[in-house]
Amino acid sequence: MPETSVTNPLLEIQFKIPFDQVKAEHVEPAIDQLLAEAQRGIDALAADEGPRTYENTLLALEKVGERLEFAIGVVGHLETVATYPELRQAYNAVQPKVSEFYSKIPLNEALWKQLKRFAETDEARALTGTRARFLNKTIDDFRRSGADLNEAGKARLTELDIELVKATTKYSENVLDATNAFELLLEDESKLAGLPPSARAVARQDAEAKGKAGWRFTLQGPSYTAVMTYLDDAGIREQVYRAFTTRATKEPFDNRELIPRVLEARREKALLLGYRDFADLVLEERMAKTGQGARAFVDEMKAKTQAAFERENVELLAFRREIEGPDAPELNAWDVGYYAEKMRQARHDFDEEELRPYFAFEKVLDGMFELVGRLYGIEVVEQHGAPLWDKSVKYYNVLDENAAHIGSFYADFNPRENKRGGAWMDSFLIAVPGGLHPHLGLICGNQTPPVGGKPALLTHNEVETIFHEFGHLLHHLLSRVEVRSLGGTNVPWDFVELPSQIMENWCWEREALDLFGRHHETGEVIPDELFQKMKRARNFRAANAQMRQLSFGTVDSALHRDYDPEKGGDVMQYAFDILQSFAAAKLPPEHAMIAAFTHLFSSPVAYGAGYYSYKWAEVLDADAFSRFANEGIFSRTVGAEFRERILARGDSDDPAKLFRDFMGRDPDPEALLRRQGLLPAA
Repeated sequence: MPETSVTNPLLEIQFKIPFDQVKAEHVEPAIDQLLAEAQRGIDALAADEGPRTYENTLLALEKVGERLEFAIGVVGHLETVATYPELRQAYNAVQPKVSEFYSKIPLNEALWKQLKRFAETDEARALTGTRARFLNKTIDDFRRSGADLNEAGKARLTELDIELVKATTKYSENVLDATNAFELLLEDESKLAGLPPSARAVARQDAEAKGKAGWRFTLQGPSYTAVMTYLDDAGIREQVYRAFTTRATKEPFDNRELIPRVLEARREKALLLGYRDFADLVLEERMAKTGQGARAFVDEMKAKTQAAFERENVELLAFRREIEGPDAPELNAWDVGYYAEKMRQARHDFDEEELRPYFAFEKVLDGMFELVGRLYGIEVVEQHGAPLWDKSVKYYNVLDENAAHIGSFYADFNPRENKRGGAWMDSFLIAVPGGLHPHLGLICGNQTPPVGGKPALLTHNEVETIFHEFGHLLHHLLSRVEVRSLGGTNVPWDFVELPSQIMENWCWEREALDLFGRHHETGEVIPDELFQKMKRARNFRAANAQMRQLSFGTVDSALHRDYDPEKGGDVMQYAFDILQSFAAAKLPPEHAMIAAFTHLFSSPVAYGAGYYSYKWAEVLDADAFSRFANEGIFSRTVGAEFRERILARGDSDDPAKLFRDFMGRDPDPEALLRRQGLLPAA
């Protein structure tokens, strides 16, 4: 029997989400009840023979399933940050049903007729601005989702959507489980040679938490990166590298068979809808427009980076032979990060570990909040008492200059075994002007945890990651769009990274660093000599970093545009061959990173055919930040314009126009290469 709203916390939209009350047994009854409610709303809208208006057609459609969307978002979030077997089972049980419901909305012929009826009215023809865009995008989305297919085509499309949900959910679970299945326990301290004290302390604490002696290493980001960057023992580096690059390739967490299934389902879906391939389907409304447009961008960036990439790799091998003799062997894949760090220290006298004492986590947050306060006129205030899913999570309110409550967010940065890896931002509620609630979102990461009673001390890269995800969150929290589905981060994915990536720039500016880069014991700012070394080292091996991202963009494009199992053979080998052509060293034959490439395969769309977006948006952010660099990194004038013309606008207009509104021109394609020092000398 379905539970009532009194006992089931998922049945109502609540701004203070009762995370402490949501249990696995609530999931299926709530979702089933909300699905039935949403279906009744669809049926009523489809059957209404009265005159069509903006309010009773587009806005009514927007409201259908709002409670369902909220509930499944809460459940999906908990499955990501606080999973356990019963919750995973419940989530997997409802996901296909929810997917089927949303897939069938544009396939409802009566509903499609209602939309077309409204589009033919005088009111529809007179719409302007956001409302006109809402109508046009809704019509386009219905067509692109199969509204004009025959009944057999619609049935097959629904089957494909359900298949994609099941396969990508299983893929994501396998990555998490495979990552957690690995541990390396070292009991001989001599094996830790080269590892910084901070990494040793975390590994010791991790072992103690498991009731074990020695030092425990995992495939979670902070642990893996420390081993690959600093550990002197090449044999251990090799062991950890091979484990990391073969995650989710062995039973019971094997993704190798799921990848072809996902690719084939995406390909068939695109063909069914009249597109050449999945890339053309998903990119039609993005800035790149087509799969070929995205591929041409990636290829052009590769061509402009290739010479510097090759030069950097020759220099790295020469450096190894400088310190180990002319007979030192070629670099292995697990050697590159290690020797690159040694070369950076030698060439620039810079060790990133020197910065760690200046980046205490709480101070970084406080400084970041002060920075955005100066730029955008907002105040971020921690609030206690909100229900949480873990005791380490914090909750904040965001206030505008007039003290109006414009949004709130959760912050969850500690790694846990019941939480997926990586860093991300997400939303629970998108506010509309005059609506019933403010924005509500979250920011998550897996940073270095606190050790031995000291604050969590971060690497500079971890600081950049926090700023990046907070940029996404600002895009959500500062949205002022009258249509919920066009608000916040609901923008084309090759534009969505602009607000996040531009935030990273302040992590390199002296004035900004002085807000949050202070020694955790003395309160002193980063010494100028260390700051200058950090700046000089910024573009160290920039071409390699760029080629790594371009390799992901290329393999993504190839899998979704070119790959044919009858011609390309095994998909793992196909991807391996592409990645090898971008690699700084020979990859081991079992290398299979796409088995854990959650960006591409953890949801029905994800970044599939869209990984180029990171580099695309990096060009935009390098160019857009030039205004702050030229007019003042704390300029309230520039900050106000960025807030008003980018952050507040969501998808209420074409992103190319939004960029022009802010910059006064189209993007400069060489802005990123200029920042990276990769433009050839004049």
